[in-house]
Amino acid sequence: MATERLAIPAAPETRSPSNPISRARIETVLARAVGAFGLVFSLQSLPALITQTSGVMLVWNVVIAASFFGGLLVVIAAALARRFVAAANGYVAFAYLAGLITWPFAADASVLTDDAAPWLWFVLTVATACAAIAFSVWLAAAYTVIVPVVYGVVRLTPAGGSAEPIAALLNVVYAIILGGALLVLVTVLRQAASSVDAAQSTALERYAHAVRQHATEVERVQVDAIVHDSVLTTFLSAARAYTPDARELAATMAGNAIDHLADAGLGTTQDGSTVALRKLTQRIIDAASTMSAPIAVRTDEIGACVVPVNAAEALYSAAVQAMVNSLQHAGSDGRDVERVLSLRGIGASGVSIEVRDNGIGFDVHQVPSERLGLRVSIRERVSNVGGVVAVDSAKGEGTTVRITWPNPEQVREDQNEISGAAS
Repeated sequence: MATERLAIPAAPETRSPSNPISRARIETVLARAVGAFGLVFSLQSLPALITQTSGVMLVWNVVIAASFFGGLLVVIAAALARRFVAAANGYVAFAYLAGLITWPFAADASVLTDDAAPWLWFVLTVATACAAIAFSVWLAAAYTVIVPVVYGVVRLTPAGGSAEPIAALLNVVYAIILGGALLVLVTVLRQAASSVDAAQSTALERYAHAVRQHATEVERVQVDAIVHDSVLTTFLSAARAYTPDARELAATMAGNAIDHLADAGLGTTQDGSTVALRKLTQRIIDAASTMSAPIAVRTDEIGACVVPVNAAEALYSAAVQAMVNSLQHAGSDGRDVERVLSLRGIGASGVSIEVRDNGIGFDVHQVPSERLGLRVSIRERVSNVGGVVAVDSAKGEGTTVRITWPNPEQVREDQNEISGAAS
């Protein structure tokens, strides 16, 4: 009977939003807004800057003014180019603080008249806004408080106008409130964008998992069809094989059924999808926690590399099968068995999974051929994705199943071939 294959319906085309909300996009918008706001807002300090030039050291005035206003131009350029945004804003914040601290040493007492404020006062909020973009939340908060306080102290000095303490305090409070409001706004927008990024990442991960489950279900249906059409028919024919010709036909049908099953097993999708090694190890650890007997878990040097999806599924299934085998066979004599699952990263892109117990053990060479758990579910499954399985066991000495991916010997052979071709 012919096997009917199920067609997988194509996913409908979806149109992604042209301007999706993301942390990167919010950072770009904030940087450009602060740059434009800072430049426009700083223009109001120019009249005071020109008026106070005569009472301030010329070199200091040129250096500080050029550093601050030039830094704002760099901030705008960095925001447009989306590069070095934090560094540019941080430079402006430090340039302002340096100018504020050195103001009493550069200006004389006669520079401010009629309770006028230093020209640095008009750009204080610009500096705190740049700090909110450049620094972490706590560092920006500290800057938002400390810099206005420094300004208040400067305002009390003769070079700062010898302002009344109440007037200086009101200026400090006003600057802290305005700078704090900007910092809160920036922080809220960043957290909202980060939440959107996390939600999008979770949705994509769940979608990919659903797609894999759907593909697995389709493959299962196909294998079920093969079993029904080929294997079951072979069993029925073998049960009725009373003549030599009938037996020969049943044997031929059995061979064809085995070929069908082998082809189905090799039909693993290889579309370039990958799984993070940390996620794979966590899946195996979660599976160990659901077993009927406790299994100790040890991890070591699990790197940030990725594993192909088909290899990850094979390694996961093989590890689970090894744990199930230990639960089923290691303690059949009633002894208390200790089981350990060890997961270790190998190099930059490999992994070693070891399932060990101190149970009754067995002779590896005397495992019956009809027992498929060790030969097919573990060894062949891992071998088909480029890995290798080593089983160390003896009667009364426990069992160790060591799964290594990729196969170190194959990797060395590939490297030798590449070296030979290069030479």
